[in-house]
Order: sequence, then structure tokens, then C-alpha cells
Amino acid sequence: MNETVIELKGIGKTFLTDEVETQALSDINLKIHRGEFISICGASGCGKSTLLGLLGLLDTPSSGEYLLRGNAVHTLSGKQQADIRNREIGFIFQAFNLISDLNIIENVELPLTYRKDIPAAERRRSAGEALERLGMGHRTKHYPSQLSGGQQQRVAIARALVTRPSLLLADEPTGNLDSRNAEAVLGILRDLHAEGATICMVTHDPELARSAARMVTLFDGRIVADSTQASPGTRAQTQRTTLESAAADAIALI
Repeated sequence: MNETVIELKGIGKTFLTDEVETQALSDINLKIHRGEFISICGASGCGKSTLLGLLGLLDTPSSGEYLLRGNAVHTLSGKQQADIRNREIGFIFQAFNLISDLNIIENVELPLTYRKDIPAAERRRSAGEALERLGMGHRTKHYPSQLSGGQQQRVAIARALVTRPSLLLADEPTGNLDSRNAEAVLGILRDLHAEGATICMVTHDPELARSAARMVTLFDGRIVADSTQASPGTRAQTQRTTLESAAADAIALI
């Protein structure tokens, strides 16, 4: 838990157009340790998506240092960053981002096709195992259009896990789901965290943000709060203990 997976030092991001300069992020200092479940929250336009893009090496900072497992990745070439992104980072998108022309197992296998060191048979086996883990092993030959939103998100999570990444980045992972499927997906993330996965989840939903063990709040491109909170199970146990104590006090007064 003490191992630092990601460290951001003074990260800033500025977007330039012909007439406007927009400071999207300013002086972001953040450490993400192995095994943490972090939510990044804040109002629309506060910089959450920009920060997630930087964490996932989909964009580069305008200033500051980005260290992944101690390596300064912001100084690497685009090809080097793409290789690290493929091996170290798994993405779970709000819109699922499944490829409609590929069946489910082909979608999950896709990240491994960029790894020339993995034989085709091993790629297919790994994809099948990831789908089985997410309860979708019986749907391998189906296409995305044949699945519900909740099922598509399970496939998207399997695709994120198939490379066995150091970090899972979830961008509003329940945003396109109804409440039942949203709770199911959140349960999967909690289970993955309990198994040791490192998860960073972006959300605008305060209730969803509080489901993580640590909550980082952004406002106008800056971190304004970084708090550790009890897990849902611990909160539930605390609530039960409080209720039991109150009941005992009431009985004592009778």
C-alpha cells in the first residue's frame, strides 16, 4: 500500500487558441499508492476530465512532472507513452467505447493485439478468462448491440483488466447506467479494489465519490480537498454500532 504508482508534481495544463488561454489545471500535486481506490470529483468544468486524460497519458501537461512507478513519463516520446499506456493503464469509459464490428471476446482481446510478445492463443485465453471473471463468459460471440448497457460496461471492465494494468482509470463508469446496473458496476469495482486493484474514478456524483476510500475534490483546476474516508462496509458497521449503542442507552433508561 506504500508503493507509489503515480506521483504528480506541480502539474499544470493550459489550452491555447488564437484568442483565448484557458488554465484547465494549476499546481496539481497528487500521489496514488498501490491498492488505493480514489474518486476525483467536482462540478462540471473543474478539470476532472483533463486530469484523467493526463493520468492516462492521453494528453501531456504544460508544466510539472508526472512519475509512473518512479519514471518520468511526461518526457517520453508518443510511442513510448503508448506502450506504457497499453501495459500499465486500464481504461473504463462512460460510453463503453466498444467496437461495434467486433464481437465481445474480440473487443476484450484488442489491447493485447498490440503486444507482439503474446501469442494469439494466449491472447484469446486471457480475454476469455477476463470475461468469465465479469460473468460474461457466455456472451463471447455476441456483438455490443446485442447487450444491455450493464453488460456492455462489464465487457468494458474486462477489456480494461485483460492487460493486468497497474492502474484502472474509470471515467464516470456508471453515468450511462440505470440505478440497478450502476450499483452492480460499483460492486465490481469494490470487489476489484478488495482484491488489490488500484482504481482512480472520476465522477460528478457526490454519492458515488463517497463510495471510494479516498476522495479528491477539484475546483477551478485545483485540488481543494483530499480526504480519506471509511469504506462502505466500515461505514455500515459504524452505523450499526451507533444504532446498537443508542438502543442500549434507551433500554437502560426504561
